[in-house]
Amino acid sequence: MSKLRVNNFAISIDGYGAGPNQSLDEPLGVGGEALHDWMVSTRTFRQTYGDEGGTTGVDDEFTARGFENLGAWILGRNMFGPVRGPWPDDTWRGWWGDSPPYHTPVFVLTHHPREPVEMDGGTTFYFVTGGIHEALARAREAANGKDIRVGGGVTVIRQYLQAGLIDEMHIAISPVLLGSGEHLFANIDTVALGYQCIAHAATDGAMHIVLTKRS
Repeated sequence: MSKLRVNNFAISIDGYGAGPNQSLDEPLGVGGEALHDWMVSTRTFRQTYGDEGGTTGVDDEFTARGFENLGAWILGRNMFGPVRGPWPDDTWRGWWGDSPPYHTPVFVLTHHPREPVEMDGGTTFYFVTGGIHEALARAREAANGKDIRVGGGVTVIRQYLQAGLIDEMHIAISPVLLGSGEHLFANIDTVALGYQCIAHAATDGAMHIVLTKRS
């Protein structure tokens, strides 16, 4: 059966997955882009965006693992773009240009209906107004036996985590302090939910943690 996964999700030392004051100019909040410094220089990340070169090693291995065996993605609306409230029009089509890096169906959680957006490279964005369970059911059907990745943001991951639906999480703890923003694990009892750490590895850029849910 397919897994629901979180991969390559970076948080600060003090537990924030996004900084304060998110905006069009600061989509990850003030200081939030630094959370991903460990990943953006890797070979896998650069190849994903059509660039050459990049580093290899543990950071690259974790980055590459996050793209393996994926049949669908789930994103929160804030991950898709900065537009709030009812969609004013169909102008905004994501942060990534005409060819987003997903190459699968992507299910975007929102309170406001919108027609699907088909992009180059096999990505189609579907907008789901029925909540996390509807998004997961549609993603499982689209994935056709492959895994589903929850790309974020923090609020969406927390909802799936609190519901005990995430099978595996890879968290990269970056050597960054944000002080405030969106906290990933606040008031969530991961032990009571059945999660355990099965692997960890440290690099110059991050401490990588892998959590799984006990069967």
